[in-house]
Amino acid sequence: MEMQQHQLSVWGSWQVAPEITLPLLFLTFIYLRNKSVTNRQRLSYFTGISTILAVVITPIGARAMDYFSLHMVQHITLMMISGPLLVIGTPNSFSQTNRLFKIFTHPVLSWFLYATLMIGVHLPGPHNFIMDNQWAHTYLEVPLYLALPYFFYFNLLDRKSVERRVSQALSVISLFLMMVPETLTGFFIYVSRSSLYKDMYTLDDQRRGGSLMWSGSMIIDAIWISLAVSHWIKSEVRRSVEIDAEIAAEQRATGA
Repeated sequence: MEMQQHQLSVWGSWQVAPEITLPLLFLTFIYLRNKSVTNRQRLSYFTGISTILAVVITPIGARAMDYFSLHMVQHITLMMISGPLLVIGTPNSFSQTNRLFKIFTHPVLSWFLYATLMIGVHLPGPHNFIMDNQWAHTYLEVPLYLALPYFFYFNLLDRKSVERRVSQALSVISLFLMMVPETLTGFFIYVSRSSLYKDMYTLDDQRRGGSLMWSGSMIIDAIWISLAVSHWIKSEVRRSVEIDAEIAAEQRATGA
């Protein structure tokens, strides 16, 4: 009976989280005014927004400070699902001329910032600080979970951009290499025989979170890598067709 009441108290917890929901509403208002958005981009954008709300205003977000497993679900969703979906949903008319945006989306810098966030927030010191200070989780950790993944995936997922800074092949390699810090972080949390976070969570809860990070990141990464490989193959096919057309044109010109 006590366990049932405890579960009800957890899943009955919801929050408005205006620090996240209000900026999302503002961005969505601007997004809806853009007439260049395709149906595919619109679907991806709103799916991404939905995944953010699903782990922010629901009990997952409301109790993420109390349960490591819920914290990890929020973390994985925002960094590995919401971020890529928002990238795919970015309108074709989006300007990339902003200097600061170009700096943070630099392929090397964005990779290391993403990996640093992935590992850093789960080290005992930084994690304990964030969990001991609600403001750090609300105004620092969650916004970083949204911003840095967007910068990282911006170069890697095909958006039909004519200003690609990373080739299709390097996109696949970069996504594959990111699996290393993601899975190892979850693995070491899972195999730990004692609490890593000052007994803030039960050991079972800590292990559940580690297993979610370990296995969940592999599954999600496999999906994005498969998508990148598909775009790579399609780009090679298009390039082959273009080369064949150029050769055929030269042959006709020579024959004439």
